[in-house]
Amino acid sequence: MKCNVGKTDRLLRIIIGLVILVIGYINENWWGLIGLVIILTGFFRWCPVYLPFKINTDKSEK
Repeated sequence: MKCNVGKTDRLLRIIIGLVILVIGYINENWWGLIGLVIILTGFFRWCPVYLPFKINTDKSEK
């Protein structure tokens, strides 16, 4: 699995995911699950939605 999420994208995903997770927890609804998925894509640096569109925000050379 090749990384397709860059540093800035990763940071934004984790922050936005945490906000959505907290909102879902406070409101006791399913938004928390969406926040968790966004956080996981940030931690693993891989987003399945990017694959069909061939998007890659990871500019690091490995």
